[in-house]
Amino acid sequence: MKSPHFARRPVLALGLAFGASLAAASFPTSARAQGFPDRPVTLVIPFAAGGSTDVVGRIVAQKMSENLGQSVVVENVAGAGGSVGATRVARAAADGYTILMATVATHALNPLMLRQKPYDPQTDFEPISLLVVVPNVLLVNPDFPPTTVNELLEVVRAEEPGHYDFASSGNGTPLHLSGALFNSLADVDIQHIPYQGSGPALNDVIGGQVPIIFDNLPSASAHIKAGTLRALGVTTKTRAPSFPDIPTIDESLPGYETYTWNALFAPRGTPPEAVERLHAAAVAAMKDPVVIARMAEFSAEIVAGTPDELRAHVAAETAKWTPVVEEAGVKLD
Repeated sequence: MKSPHFARRPVLALGLAFGASLAAASFPTSARAQGFPDRPVTLVIPFAAGGSTDVVGRIVAQKMSENLGQSVVVENVAGAGGSVGATRVARAAADGYTILMATVATHALNPLMLRQKPYDPQTDFEPISLLVVVPNVLLVNPDFPPTTVNELLEVVRAEEPGHYDFASSGNGTPLHLSGALFNSLADVDIQHIPYQGSGPALNDVIGGQVPIIFDNLPSASAHIKAGTLRALGVTTKTRAPSFPDIPTIDESLPGYETYTWNALFAPRGTPPEAVERLHAAAVAAMKDPVVIARMAEFSAEIVAGTPDELRAHVAAETAKWTPVVEEAGVKLD
């Protein structure tokens, strides 16, 4: 008969192994996050290459790569106004290796307008940092008489509702809703003409087919400098440093404020250690003199906020845009 002492040894070994496996299973993400990152990070940009979000994303990715000691690889995943790329990140592994360059479209407007909701902007992501705020701008054809926002309102109110049109880069875009908010606050009816992108919209306003447009300041700045478009007002609360002579719309229409913003998010459940590391790398990137100079070229105001500030920002943006979207009656499939 075998000794009870020796009979217990295999059981004890098995128990130790089982306990070790349980311990490993209980904190794998934390353990991995302590050495985070140990391989490249993918930054999903939910729009095609070449736009302002892509430009910001690539500048930030390069500097974050230096700060993290690992490559931050940009992946453009365009479609459905940014929703395809945002959905890709929402459904990615929550390990910090797939993050999103989000915008007002992905985290405020699309969730309000889409009939089918592929993700929840407030519960399906871990906020990392609000990076920059980019002004939009109200422009007119230089042959159109108004030279100020107040003059534009006088001209519009002198005609029947719907007499004048404004162009934007597309139905349901932040620029469309910038015009919708203008209509709402000013109690006017300037009809929206959607285009397939800012390029053709700008061309038609320059050509005189449409008198008014809301556009991103970065893409419109060359036309403002060349005199092919006249800027009446920027959409932020403060004037744009790169165009200090352009007043804000708020100066003539109190309470008006819209802008485009870029922020970083990770999938829900990403370990706090990974979020903290990504946040630190992003903030360091935004403080880099080269990045500051590049952002100033297109009037992007650097924020580099905390995760909690970004969470509150998304909630505030959703609350602000909900009545505007409802009044405009915009629904997207």
